[in-house]
Amino acid sequence: MTYASRAVASPRVINIEDLRSVARRRLPKVIFDYIDGGAEGEVTLRENRLAFDAVTFRPRQAVPLSPASLGVRILNSDLALPVVLAPVGYSRLMHPAGEVAAARAAGKAGTAYTLSTISGHRLEDVKAASAGPVWYQLYIVGGREAAEEAIARARVAGFSALVVTVDTPIGGMRERDIRNGTLELLNGPPWSKLPFLPQLLAHPGWLTHFLLDGGVPTLPNVVIPGRGPMLLDDARSALSRTAVTWQDLSWIRDMWRGPILIKGILTGDDARRAVDEGAAGVVVSNHGGRQLDGAPATLRVLPEVVTAVNGRAVVLMDGGVRRGGDVVKALCLGARAVLVGRAYAYGLGAAGEAGVTRALEILRADLERTLKLLGCPSIAALDRSYVDGSTR
Repeated sequence: MTYASRAVASPRVINIEDLRSVARRRLPKVIFDYIDGGAEGEVTLRENRLAFDAVTFRPRQAVPLSPASLGVRILNSDLALPVVLAPVGYSRLMHPAGEVAAARAAGKAGTAYTLSTISGHRLEDVKAASAGPVWYQLYIVGGREAAEEAIARARVAGFSALVVTVDTPIGGMRERDIRNGTLELLNGPPWSKLPFLPQLLAHPGWLTHFLLDGGVPTLPNVVIPGRGPMLLDDARSALSRTAVTWQDLSWIRDMWRGPILIKGILTGDDARRAVDEGAAGVVVSNHGGRQLDGAPATLRVLPEVVTAVNGRAVVLMDGGVRRGGDVVKALCLGARAVLVGRAYAYGLGAAGEAGVTRALEILRADLERTLKLLGCPSIAALDRSYVDGSTR
């Protein structure tokens, strides 16, 4: 067992915040803040968490209970718990095993993993690593032809769903990254990296793995015709030139005959439009507070979206989930399951696959304990009667 693995297995690592602390110690500030930060004043980032605090439980007491059932069925897949790993770009910068490690941990836990287009590992390798369902999240950063090739590859590799992100017509103003010089570290000439030497040398474990892994990776799932894989430093500028529109869903559906999820929904109107366009589900998401600052907390708009969809499609949500109790609150308000991003990214940054596994173990134990304390026999039995509090 490596030192990092021992660190996350410590009896003192009992919640996601503890994993965050381990990741902060292991990673250079420029990488940790990329995971941890949000857009502009980080209002939406904070509101995502505060929304969960505003909802309280209404437990049933003296109820005989057998072991709680955590299973849920989503898009024709049976998952062992209602927690899916969200797409997290640049994961290979957090740990060399990156997306492969996260997918493997998700599969072992019996749940699904979502691979970002902005991935440092080939989608075929990520799919092969997981024993569970793997979904492909689509950006059109390399243009339609590159996106069509990636969709075709995902179909052949056996990905079970396509997640189309619609809330990135331009990258959000992530002030931490600008102050830290993240783009200079990833993109600039060699001399532009000199200011980073003190913090990189202060994290020799991360630096050694980074250098042995070849430094900043290309994007093997964004292959530009005639040019090859896109460079990581080109992705952010390309994003603003290739925003997804409702009209794009027509050719995407032609390329992908499996289920499509639309991620980035924050209003009932957009949820209805997504379902009318053929989506099998929507993800209520504000991109973890990393795009439009001042957007509403996802838990607050979840009931509006659930009402708008009216059972015609599956509703998932992400944003601010750090505990099993948060998952339960989201399910009580109508979500079928949640996606977690930072919660497992902290684990990945802390200890690779072992850290992701620990994050999922923490959430699973939280879920089991919360259900028992609520007097609820299963995930399927959760409804609004188990919570009280304003979502407005």
